[in-house]
Amino acid sequence: MSGHSKWATIKHKKGALDAKRGKIFTRLIKEITMAAKSGGDPEKNPRLRGAVAAAKAENMPADNIKRAIQRGTGELPGVTYEEITFEGYGPGGVAILVEVSTDNRNRTVSEIRHAFGKNGGNMGEAGSVGWMFHKKGDIVVPKTAATEDQLMNIVLEAGGEDIRDDGESWEIMSDPANFEAVVEALKKANIPITMSEISMIPQNYIKLEGSQANTMIRLIEALEDHDDVQHVYSNFDVDMKQLQEAAS
Repeated sequence: MSGHSKWATIKHKKGALDAKRGKIFTRLIKEITMAAKSGGDPEKNPRLRGAVAAAKAENMPADNIKRAIQRGTGELPGVTYEEITFEGYGPGGVAILVEVSTDNRNRTVSEIRHAFGKNGGNMGEAGSVGWMFHKKGDIVVPKTAATEDQLMNIVLEAGGEDIRDDGESWEIMSDPANFEAVVEALKKANIPITMSEISMIPQNYIKLEGSQANTMIRLIEALEDHDDVQHVYSNFDVDMKQLQEAAS
């Protein structure tokens, strides 16, 4: 499993995200609003359907979801957001993608560049690292929940592509179009899900240790803490023990 997936899984387990629920809601509302620009019916808009599902998973009130959709479709007035993807590098030449939604491009560019520079990274040109990533459904389940053969039968039948062994967990990959079907198939089989999201998955990973790993974790945290950042993706890998120490 990628370092970023491990990091997200650890934060989920520890409930660290609950302390930032206000920020989570803000990011989810932005995503719903942006997605709704392409149509306000979740049944006909896969991106909106996924955004609404993510919001419901965080127990966002239905009224908040409805208003976010209405702002996206123009039924209600609201801020106009622009989506930008920044590309850059971390310690050891690690590749980083940062997806943002902002109402002030110049401010956000300056602040993201500062976050990279202050935390051991640097911004790259457009296209410098994006080619290393592919959009995939990324689902993590506990190793104790099912055997590989049991999971394979469920996942492949639902349209999944691959299952990876990561010690304590199974990581399941799917085409984004089949992501929801795979999640529903796992739920129907009563298999608990530790984490599920549409993610940018790198073709390969760079293992970091010691001070480089610590610097990378600080950089990821600094980027994720920015109010305009929706997602951060990277091809770093770090030992679980070091990640757990950083998250404690």
